[in-house]
Amino acid sequence: MATTTSPVVQYKTENLDGLDIFYREAGPADAPAIVLLHGFPTSSHMFRNLIPHLADRFHVIAPDLPGYGQSAAPDHTEFGYTFDNAALYVRRLLQKLGITRYAVNVFDYGAPTAWRLALADPDAITALIVQNGNAYDEGLDNDFWAPIKRYWAEPNQPNRDALRTLITPETTKFQYTDGMAHLERISPDNWVIDQALLDRAGNDEIQLDYFLDYGTNPGIYPAVQEWLRAKQPPTLIVWGANDVIFPAEGAHPYKRDLKDLEFHLFDSGHFLLEDRADEVFPLIHDFLSRKIG
Repeated sequence: MATTTSPVVQYKTENLDGLDIFYREAGPADAPAIVLLHGFPTSSHMFRNLIPHLADRFHVIAPDLPGYGQSAAPDHTEFGYTFDNAALYVRRLLQKLGITRYAVNVFDYGAPTAWRLALADPDAITALIVQNGNAYDEGLDNDFWAPIKRYWAEPNQPNRDALRTLITPETTKFQYTDGMAHLERISPDNWVIDQALLDRAGNDEIQLDYFLDYGTNPGIYPAVQEWLRAKQPPTLIVWGANDVIFPAEGAHPYKRDLKDLEFHLFDSGHFLLEDRADEVFPLIHDFLSRKIG
């Protein structure tokens, strides 16, 4: 009787200079590496279904950024919740694992984390999968961003407190359900798990620090765009076109700078992998197989 085996996902933690970073790992250790970088308000949990799909022929690493998931979340007065630090600890993790070249999936907060990795080591990234992650100003001028930009301009307590609505159960659920063509495919476990972690004592202040530091990202976009033009990483764009946080206006500018670009917009929202897994997972696997496999 024929049998099939499913890739085994391992759940690990590395202590990196005193900070515990949790990550999911699967696939052959000597296979081409792919790093999956999550966004707000979730963790590597968002890749739980994609990881086994890729692990048949890729070495998959999906870390939780500091303050998220199962990684350490020290008080925000004792640790700087910045994208510089997020990238620093991902880089330390990859160094600890001996991974020097890798493809990277960028999504939401994972995008500015990856851009810092690219700028620190321009030759490390072998390919990009871009999923609702900006490297351009386009798409950051809608109503969603207005109160965040006020906070960037005036980081006072009233403007900080105005953003607390973004870490409520209603908003967390909204991010998973708004703009989705197939709501019946979205597991409620997503927002229940994410919200439980957001509701940990002190985590609200961590999120508000990250909101403030996101204001540093547009300033590095010109350098990122120059990196894209210079290095021309093979790139797959799979983007939920109905996302109000990172709308499709942020996807199109990649066409200006990249020559080896495969571009797909979907009738979906922010968390495309929940809504369109049957279409997107094979696209990612096929792209990586052709470009780095």
